[in-house]
Amino acid sequence: MTPVRPHPLAFPALLLGNVALAFGPWLVRLSDVGSVAVGFWRLLIALPFLWLLSKAVRQRPHFPRRTLMAIVLAAAIFYALDLAAWNVGIRMTKLGNATLFGNMGSFVFAAYGLWLARRAPTRRQGAALLLAAGGAALLMSGSYELSARYFAGDLIALVAGLLYGGYLIFIDRARTELEPLPLLLLCTAFATPMLMAISLSLGERLWPSDWTPLLLFALSSQVVGQGLLVYSIGTLPPLVVGLALLTQPAVSALIGWLAYREGLSLTDALGALGIAAALVLVRLPDRGLRGAPQPPS
Repeated sequence: MTPVRPHPLAFPALLLGNVALAFGPWLVRLSDVGSVAVGFWRLLIALPFLWLLSKAVRQRPHFPRRTLMAIVLAAAIFYALDLAAWNVGIRMTKLGNATLFGNMGSFVFAAYGLWLARRAPTRRQGAALLLAAGGAALLMSGSYELSARYFAGDLIALVAGLLYGGYLIFIDRARTELEPLPLLLLCTAFATPMLMAISLSLGERLWPSDWTPLLLFALSSQVVGQGLLVYSIGTLPPLVVGLALLTQPAVSALIGWLAYREGLSLTDALGALGIAAALVLVRLPDRGLRGAPQPPS
């Protein structure tokens, strides 16, 4: 099958979605409910907006065939566990750390994209992966050198990042047949009760006294951020999407510095530059990077 040329605005949309997602850790901290409960409200509040948006753009919400529904359910399970772990980690470490480790699944997704293409990375792709890995390592080392007390939060966020990688892979599988908004709507609907159950089992505070951070979180991260990300998956190669996710830590680190005076070091700046250079290298992906579509399971 001849690869479809992505829309000219697909890559800017991906970057905009990542900027919106980068504000998530700050809004989690501003919310006055339990960590997992924040994720529950993020999804529940977003549901009617996603439904209205899907109707407005004529992407009809519907239940897919049974096999595809199982893939969507698997994505929702990974997503719920990711949000639960990530939100806990956010309150135990710096904003930049949480976003960086929470997006380590981007390397899992990039590797999945290369496996899907059934070939080894080209020199340019290999250089991009090395630059991104080096940039991420610099961001990690710069953050960790400031204080070892963030280690537990970093570890939890890293687990969340690996779960996020699984979510992205299942979303990519589902995007071969489902349009982005109906897919995101279904995944959000399935993950919502899972997060509520986890929050209640942990004895968290569920009802907020201030709805503003939760409303902003739902609109920015779930409707705009995840909406544009899910659109990008299936439109752009996984390698591009995966590396673009690493722009979030730089934005979150800047927010952390402005909001909480969390330190920024020279290594942080060099790490961000390495990730930016990696994105430049993969901006024009090689033909056929996605590879031939796999038959349905």
